[in-house]
Amino acid sequence: MISHSMEKPLASWRGKERYGNEIMECLTVIFRSGGCSYGACRMCSYRHERYHDPSVDALLSHLRAQLNWVMENYPAEEYRLVKIFTSGSFFDPVEVPPAFLADAARAFRGKLLIVETRPEYINEDTLTGFIGQLDDGSWETPLYCAIGLETSNDAIREKCINKGFTFADFKDAAGRTRASGAGVKAYFLFKPLFLTEGEAVADMRTTIADTVPYADLFSMNPCTVQRNTELEFYWKRGAYRPPYLWSVLTLLHAAPVHMTCDPLGGGQKRGPHNCGKCDYELVKGIRDYSLTADRELIAALLETECGCKEEWEFVLAEEKPWCMPLTR
Repeated sequence: MISHSMEKPLASWRGKERYGNEIMECLTVIFRSGGCSYGACRMCSYRHERYHDPSVDALLSHLRAQLNWVMENYPAEEYRLVKIFTSGSFFDPVEVPPAFLADAARAFRGKLLIVETRPEYINEDTLTGFIGQLDDGSWETPLYCAIGLETSNDAIREKCINKGFTFADFKDAAGRTRASGAGVKAYFLFKPLFLTEGEAVADMRTTIADTVPYADLFSMNPCTVQRNTELEFYWKRGAYRPPYLWSVLTLLHAAPVHMTCDPLGGGQKRGPHNCGKCDYELVKGIRDYSLTADRELIAALLETECGCKEEWEFVLAEEKPWCMPLTR
C-alpha cells in the first residue's frame, strides 16, 4: 500500500534519456533508505544518507511516504522511464524492506524501470516476482538492474575503489538477472583513486571491451570528488586530480557501444575538467551525445582548439604511477 503521508526523497527530477533508438521522458528518484549495507567505497558519499537505526516498520513507512510524494508530484502520464536509486542497493532487503518492492512495482506498473543494486542482492525469485507486478506487456524488457561494476580489473576495483566484489561476481549476477527476464546496465567509473590519467584511460578501454558480452546498457561516470569521502581526503592534499574531459571524449569516441555519460561537476575543480575555457562546450556536447549517440559530434568536439589539449597530451605521456598528479 502507499502511505497517505508524504516525505520528499533525497532527490527527484524529470529529464530525457536515450533507450534504444528513442529519446523518452525519464523520472529519476533517489530514495532515502536504511543505508548501504556495504558502505566502504572510497569515492561514495551516499552511504551517509540514511535513516539511522529505524525499525523495519518505520523504514517502510518512510519509504512509502516518499513514494507517495513522488506519485503526487510527477503525473504518471508525463514519463515512460523511471530510474531508481537509493543510498546503496534497491534489492538489499535490509536497506529496502521487501514489502516496498511491491509498492514500487505497482506504482510504476507499465513503466520501464532501471534500478541500481549491488550484484550480491540479485536474486532470481525476487526479480521474477518484481517483474510480475511491474510488467503490463508494454516492454520486451521492463526492468534493468544497474550494477556499479566500475572496472573489469579486480585489482583496481579492490585497491582503488574498495568495491567488495569481483568481475566474476558481476558476470554471475548478470546471468541471474537475464535468467529472471531483466536486462543488465553496467556503470563504469572513469579514473578512480590512485590511477594516472593514462592508466585510467587504458583501464576503461579494457573494461568496456570486457563487459560488452554481459550487459545491455552502458554508462560511464567520470569520477567526481564527493564530500566526506576517502577520495576527498587525497584530493585536498593534491594527490588526486579528476579526469580530463579530453579523455572522456576519447573514450566515448572509441567505444564499441553507445555509452551514456553525464559528467557531474563537469568543468568544476571537483569534477572532470580541462582548463576552464573549453569546459562548458565540451560538457554540453557530452550530454548531447548521450541522447543523440552522434559519433560525429564527439569527433567534432575532439577537434576543439584549446591550449590545454597539449597539457593533457603531456600528462598522458609523462605522468608516472605512484606519484603525485602533474596537474590539478
